[in-house]
Amino acid sequence: MDGAIRGTAAHLAAWLLLASVLWLGGCASTSSYTVDDGRKVNETLLRDLRTFGAGERALRPAIVRSARLVDKECDKQWELPFALSSSQDWSADDRVAWVRALGVDERLTVVASSPDSPLAEGEQIVSLAGQRQPEDPGRLLGLITDLRDRGQPFGVRTAKGREVRIDPFEVCRGYARLAPPSTPRMQDYHWLMSIHPLALTQVALTEDEALWVVLWSQGVSEEGGFRMKAYDYGTTLASNLLSIASLASGVKVAALAADAAAKAAQSAAANAATEFLKQQLVEQAKAYAARRIREGLSDAAEAMSRAQVVSAMQKAAVNRGSLRGVARVAATVFDRADAWAFERASQLQANPLAAFTLHQKLIEADLTENAFALDAERLAALDARARQRGLGPQVQAVLQGLAPEALEREITAMPLASAREAFSGETAASTADDRYARGLIDAMLRTPALTSPPR
Repeated sequence: MDGAIRGTAAHLAAWLLLASVLWLGGCASTSSYTVDDGRKVNETLLRDLRTFGAGERALRPAIVRSARLVDKECDKQWELPFALSSSQDWSADDRVAWVRALGVDERLTVVASSPDSPLAEGEQIVSLAGQRQPEDPGRLLGLITDLRDRGQPFGVRTAKGREVRIDPFEVCRGYARLAPPSTPRMQDYHWLMSIHPLALTQVALTEDEALWVVLWSQGVSEEGGFRMKAYDYGTTLASNLLSIASLASGVKVAALAADAAAKAAQSAAANAATEFLKQQLVEQAKAYAARRIREGLSDAAEAMSRAQVVSAMQKAAVNRGSLRGVARVAATVFDRADAWAFERASQLQANPLAAFTLHQKLIEADLTENAFALDAERLAALDARARQRGLGPQVQAVLQGLAPEALEREITAMPLASAREAFSGETAASTADDRYARGLIDAMLRTPALTSPPR
């Protein structure tokens, strides 16, 4: 009898232990993901996260729209109708910022989707279909990326247990991606993808302007891919997609790489803008301010003056000329990418003036450290194409009456004011010892920890 009681007691104790483990496990599972507890977070990061989210929501439908080109001549990549991010490996405070800004915790979360996407914004992917155990977000991202690039349908399971079929779709090569929120000013251009600074999305992209960004990124790859590969063809596509996918996912190693590359790029940009040119811009700003004071102008909404436009376009030229490595090679075909995108935007019934409206919005906001605030040469070349279609008056109206050819004459007459002259100051060899001399994307593709597929 005593043995039976002892056996029953032992079984009861074991059951209680198991129950407590299960209960504790349940508590851990419900509290293992970050929630917004109201704490103070980095407001700059919070703002950049929101900008990142807004940009992704603008670009993802445009990426899907670009697939309608069915261009038989361009090289292809596979895309998904949604964008994923994760806050894995960020600090506790920063993870709260991710949740507050975008509803993203450690799990892979949909931050943007096209209208016909099988996954909606806010849904979280925890494993591939048929697997009940949640995957590590970094490994899962690598698996999804690999499946995407096979171009075949695959299934995923969401945090709510829903199993969803995903169908990758084909687009022209040249991913359009935004800089990580940790390094909002980052920009890089490569035959696999273009990374655009977050400031680009601060001007509230229209649907056609977002399409222009996507098509232009594809145009850089299509028009400059051969040059870029000839400059540096040391990597293969199949083994390096994890690092590219990681860039916009919130994976910390990508953010750290971007931070290092951004600092290198900003240093190069500072060197490209010589003291002479910086002084020239200062003098123009002083002259404009003095004229406003003399004329008693106080309306902040007044149309931009010629001096402001000239100054902004000079800075756009300096930005283009300060790119390094593979991006520097890409910058030599920016005008050809403009032409490539302009022709294909028309095929998709987009507003043919979208390139000009985006340029003007960026110039007015003094956001020139990107590829879409045009310098004099590019603006004149694109304007010539528009005039061939009878759009000259409309372009001049978008540019507030300032004729592109007149601006080009005025700007190119100034020392070091054009992209061509800015390009003359650096060679590839001058930055050979810098890990990021060839750009962030190239550096990530060469990083063994990133290029090795997850196990």
